[in-house]
Amino acid sequence: MPAKSKAQQKAAGAALAAKRGDIPKKDLKGASRQMVKSMSESQLREFAKTKRAGKPEHVNQGRSHQRSK
Repeated sequence: MPAKSKAQQKAAGAALAAKRGDIPKKDLKGASRQMVKSMSESQLREFAKTKRAGKPEHVNQGRSHQRSK
């Protein structure tokens, strides 16, 4: 499954580097920290190799951003 946004692709690249030991896991933040815990190296590699051209910077995750009153 390819990454759906530039941000997702970048986070996967950082998580992959941490999983391989190239950077310390403690330096990860946000999505990349969750990705390194929950995804295999092959899954991260597939997300990270996605081309960024034509991808939006961010994609809404389907959560409602409206506040109830």
